Amino acid sequence: MIDEIKKEAAVRMAKSVDTLKQELVKLRTGRAHTSLLDHVLVSYYGNDVPLNQVASVGIADARTLLVTPWERNMVGPIEKAILKSELGLNPASAGTTIRVPLPPLTEERRRDLVKVVRREGEEAKVAVRNIRRDANAQLKLLLKDKKATEDAERQAQDEVQKLTDRHIQEVDKLLATKEAELMEI
Repeated sequence: MIDEIKKEAAVRMAKSVDTLKQELVKLRTGRAHTSLLDHVLVSYYGNDVPLNQVASVGIADARTLLVTPWERNMVGPIEKAILKSELGLNPASAGTTIRVPLPPLTEERRRDLVKVVRREGEEAKVAVRNIRRDANAQLKLLLKDKKATEDAERQAQDEVQKLTDRHIQEVDKLLATKEAELMEI
C-alpha cells in the first residue's frame, strides 16, 4: 500500500514537470517554433478547434512560421485567431498560405517573459508540493487505520520528501535554462 502511494506521487509529480515543459515551449525565444501556435483556437464551422487540426504549421526560416490551411476558406479565420492569441504576432496571408513573422524581442519584453517563466515555475512547484501533501495525508491515514507502522510511515514520508526535492530541482533547472534562453541576444 505504501509503495502504491509513492508510485502514484512520483507519476503525478512527473506529470506536473511535463506540464511545465509544455507551457515553457509556448513562450517565444525569438526563434520560430511550430509549438508556438499549438494553443491557438480557430473557429471552424462554429466550433473552436486547435490550429493544427485545420492547417499545417511549418518553419519558413529562423524567424518566420508558415501556416498552410487545408481548406482555402480558412485563411481569414486562422489569421484572426493568431491575431487574437495575445502572442503579439501579425500574420500576413499570401494566397493560400499565411506567413507569421516573429518580431525580435526587446529587452523589456524579455524581462516580462522571464516573469511569466518564473510564475509558471512557481505554479509547478506548488503542484508538486500539493502532491507531497496528499501523499503524506494518505500515509497518515494508513498509520491511523493501523495498516502501517510508525517507522514505515516515517520512512515513506522521507522518501516522498526526497521525491519532491528531486522534482523541484528539475523545475529549477528548466526555469534556469528557459531564462538563459530568453535573455540571450
